[in-house]
Amino acid sequence: MDIPALSVALSGVKTANDIGMAVLSKAMDQSEIQGAGLVSMIDAAAMERSVNPAVGSNFDMLA
Repeated sequence: MDIPALSVALSGVKTANDIGMAVLSKAMDQSEIQGAGLVSMIDAAAMERSVNPAVGSNFDMLA
């Protein structure tokens, strides 16, 4: 059994795993930011509807 080669291989796997987790963490952070922005947009739309309830409720479509 080649212990040094096994150690190098396991070190490479750990490094790859650490990099994957870091990328996943960044993706999750970005998703949280986008989700917060979406909630903010929905709240703004709800506020517009409460101030002016006729906006966006009907539209005319010409055939």
